Parts: sequence; structure tokens; C-alpha cells
Amino acid sequence: MLTVGVDIGGTSVRAAVVEPDGTVLAEASAATPESAGELDDTVAELVGDLAAGRSVGAVGLAVAGFVDPDRRSVAFGAHLPWRDDAVVDRLTERLGLPVVLEHDANAAGLAEHRVGAAAGATVAVLVALGTGIGAALLVDGAVYRGAYGVAPELGHLTVVRGGRPCPCGKHGCLERYCSGTALGRSAEELIAASEDFSVLRATWERAEPVTGRDVARAAEAGDALARRVVDEFGEWLGQALALVADVFDPDVVVIGGEVSASAPLYLDRARRRYADEVTGTGHRRLAEVRPAMLGGRAGVIGAALDARERAQRT
Repeated sequence: MLTVGVDIGGTSVRAAVVEPDGTVLAEASAATPESAGELDDTVAELVGDLAAGRSVGAVGLAVAGFVDPDRRSVAFGAHLPWRDDAVVDRLTERLGLPVVLEHDANAAGLAEHRVGAAAGATVAVLVALGTGIGAALLVDGAVYRGAYGVAPELGHLTVVRGGRPCPCGKHGCLERYCSGTALGRSAEELIAASEDFSVLRATWERAEPVTGRDVARAAEAGDALARRVVDEFGEWLGQALALVADVFDPDVVVIGGEVSASAPLYLDRARRRYADEVTGTGHRRLAEVRPAMLGGRAGVIGAALDARERAQRT
């Protein structure tokens, strides 16, 4: 059975027809609309176009927002128009196909477990490094959601008391130090505090934001300041991995998200810090820390595979 996965983010809606082994047959995308009705229309149009002439059995939605425990409604998404919205019932009726709803990080984690870097893992954690930090926990292949559907929220663990302000309202959250956004912020702070040469300084002096991509490109080109920022990022990631290991004791941790494309710059350092920081170091087995395999398609693939598995159970 073919299924369609739809990854709904704050800027774009991506959809794909996916085979049972995770192979993407066709895909399409559109900008994320600002109203709930227009978002419904966009999803329906993308699914309709991709399903035309194909035997599609179900649709999976991966959403960047809070999904209710029953997985039928979107409670909230900071960059989405759906609010306490029973999207599953409405879109099931409109599309004429079963619709399954999932958080986008959980969908990506599911994809990596089924056909990616976490295949065969007993306890797998996905850490998605992008604008913030997304995370997923799978135990014996099943997504762990917590009592109210929002676990695990790793990005908002407080790691620096009174530290950098976070959009969530707290200070010192992990994602303020270990994300694509954090790379840019750390570079700006270092430039402001020193007179060291850096290709990033011109951007900062124009009062333009330094992005994580800017930092990664500069580090790859040998820029010393950018390299220091990336090294610090690796230290923070290693500390995060130690926290993950102490709480969940996984056998595999997958590093995904946009920043994972630059994993060769920082992952070895993160592994070393993790090995030094974890409780009982030297007397316990460590999780394998692997870069993600599925890239930006993980969300749509996971949503599609989730829909297929749910359809087979009903």
C-alpha cells in the first residue's frame, strides 16, 4: 500500500508518496498559508495531486506543534494557524482517506528507526538540531509521548541558570546554546567581545544576523573564530547527549535537523564530551551517536510510514 506523508512546518508544507520501504516516489511542496482554511486547502491539493493515478491507502500528517494525546487534534503550533483544531476528522472526510496525525520530530524519529540510522535500535533517541531542538524517543519501535503528548522536550531543559532568554519564556534553555540559532548567537557574542579577524565580522558590523549556516560555512573554510564557535557547540551537544543517556539510556542516538549536515565539524568532539560527562563513565556502555540518514525527507517519510502502520492495525 502506498501512503502520502505531509510535513507541515511554519514556512512550507512538503508532501510525498512513499512506498512501504520508505522510498519516495513523488513529492511536492507549497508555502504554509496563514489561515486554517487555506492550510486545509493546501494539504488537500498536495495530497490530491500526488494520489492521482496511484493506489493510496492513507495519509500521515507531521506537524510542528503540540498534538493531543489522542492524535486527532492540533492543540497549538507557534507558526501554524491550527488552534485546538480537530484536523484529523475534518481532513479524513475531505480527502476520503484515513488521516493519521503526529508531531514532526516523532515522525522523523519513526522514519530513522524504520528505514534510517536507528534501524534495529531497542531504545532510540532523535535529536533534531535546527532553529531550536526537536526530539523523539522510541522504545521497542513505539513512540513514547508522555502523559499529555509532548515528551520529550529536550530543547527546553535549563542548562544555564539565568542564561540566554528563550522564546518559550524561560532563560538558559539547551536550545539557546545547541541549535542553528545558537551558532549564530554565539558567533555574534564572540565577535563583540574580541577583535579577532573573522569573515563573519562584516555581517555583524552591518547589523545583520549571523546565521548557523554562515558559521558552518566559515568554519569549513577554516575561519578560526567560527571554528571556536563550532567547537563550543560540540561541547554543548556532548553535554546534551550525556543528559539523554542518563535519563533514557538509549542504544542509539541520531543527530538530525538542518545542523546535522555539518556533523563532521562537531560530532567527534560531542562524542568525546558525552563519554567524559555521562554518569558512570568508563563503567557502562555508551550509545552509538550517528548522523541522520534521511535528511529533510524524514518528516514526510515518517508520516507516511506511520499512516501505513496505523491503517494495517485497523
